[in-house]
Amino acid sequence: MANTPSGKPYRVVQWATGNVGSRALRRAIEHPDMEVVGCWVHSADKAGKDVGELAGLAPIGVKATNAMADVLALKPDCVLYMPHVFNADEVCAILESGANVVSTRMELQNPRAFDPAMADRIEAACQKGQSSVHASGSSPGFITEAMPIVLASIQRRLDKLAITEFADCSSRNSPEMLFQMMGFGAQPGPASAGQLHHTETSFGPSLQLVATAFGLPIEHFEVSGSQGLARNDVHIAAGVVPKGTVAATRTTLNGIRNGKVVMSFTSIWYISSDVETSDGEAWNFRDSGWHVRVDGDCPLDVTIGFPVAEADYPEMTPGLTAHRPVNAVPYVCEAAPGIRTTTDLPQIVARLG
Repeated sequence: MANTPSGKPYRVVQWATGNVGSRALRRAIEHPDMEVVGCWVHSADKAGKDVGELAGLAPIGVKATNAMADVLALKPDCVLYMPHVFNADEVCAILESGANVVSTRMELQNPRAFDPAMADRIEAACQKGQSSVHASGSSPGFITEAMPIVLASIQRRLDKLAITEFADCSSRNSPEMLFQMMGFGAQPGPASAGQLHHTETSFGPSLQLVATAFGLPIEHFEVSGSQGLARNDVHIAAGVVPKGTVAATRTTLNGIRNGKVVMSFTSIWYISSDVETSDGEAWNFRDSGWHVRVDGDCPLDVTIGFPVAEADYPEMTPGLTAHRPVNAVPYVCEAAPGIRTTTDLPQIVARLG
């Protein structure tokens, strides 16, 4: 018997099966408290295929579909919503049907800080369907919400909480992502407006959520970026980054309160640490992972790394984003209707056996 209030497993539909979605689908199939009853796919080539096979498992006798009507007809308890592009119409239709939504979409982590009008619309859909919606992931999510909440639980004074993310991208054989989206190999220049905007809109709402819960709401954000230029040609799996072009980026988002930084997030993404920095500072490169520094009456210094072999790293990383949403499904299904953030829900405890 499932470990749920009804004694029956939660009926779950996976929405989208990209790199993260397919990992979430696999873990939902394996979860003792869940029954995967459907899967929405964007590609017509995937429609009609067995959902188990899309997850890299044995067939489970459930076929994928690219029609929303098919998903809603299943009357699922929860939809794991993980598309590459956010669509408010889709989310509202799912919620209005009575299905709960757990997502990796950053727009849903703290919607009122992202777009109050959209939040009002989503809240209305929740009330109509008596459903709930929650979003999380690894970054933003775990490292900007779950971890700070735990670390602050032994503080009675918080001066500053600083998060630094390190991502060594050299082993990724994804030329489009590295060279076009992330800007490696580009000529030096000011940090792109798109890069700065992405950092503020992705991480600002998440930091504001936690800071407000601490009673220290952020008054405004300041974002800045700098580049590391390769001292020599860099040969990586995806191609060559020529000498003098961008081989590393550092972007910092500072949350300001009373004229001081109370929370910050810095990303250092790189394909080489042998760089000349545009800001003239020596960057403290680390292996992929996070560093969290808490300045308060109980100071803390926490380093989180990923102790896996380089060959296993690509297989491990989707779980960083996919697993927390899967673990959140029972909590969201049992929550009161409405938008439910990390600070609204109980602490998410994973059921692993």
